[in-house]
Amino acid sequence: MISGILGFIFDIVFLLFGIALIVRAWAYAIRLHPFNPYSQAVIRLTDWLVQPIRKLVPPRGKVDLPSLLACWLTALVYLLATWIVLTGQLPAVQALLPALVASLLTVLKWALNLVVWLTLIQAILSWVNPMAPIMPVLHTLTAPLLDPIRRIMPNLGGLDLSPLVLLILAQVAMMIVQRFAFAALAV
Repeated sequence: MISGILGFIFDIVFLLFGIALIVRAWAYAIRLHPFNPYSQAVIRLTDWLVQPIRKLVPPRGKVDLPSLLACWLTALVYLLATWIVLTGQLPAVQALLPALVASLLTVLKWALNLVVWLTLIQAILSWVNPMAPIMPVLHTLTAPLLDPIRRIMPNLGGLDLSPLVLLILAQVAMMIVQRFAFAALAV
């Protein structure tokens, strides 16, 4: 029971840190104001890892390569640590390439989890507290994903089903990523 609880905490810590790195990269891409208190929290949380990488790999255009690379490295450490805890040994050399691919798929899974949670939180807050201080940030983060769906979806008289469509698409994408992750690790 204790090992299950510790494993859960381990998973959550890596998931939340990976998501923070993805939020940082996404905020950079959509030019979210860096002095926003929510942006500042993410920057402070992730600076210790991103800044050293930024000295070696600068951002390119709208792509925050240092944050994405930091997220990929975090996923790699997460998978290797999980492997070591479960097996009690380091992975074999031939497992390195599958681990690199699986860590990339883990980043995709974290990104899809982020999409789901941002969409759910925004939808719930739009019903219970549309004036919440975080709503403009949530709107800015989700608009690039929801707006194309809104252009395709018919207008249902004030009922916006685009979050539901995005949630379904994200869940389907997570299933596909999970399938590829299992295939990558089946070495």
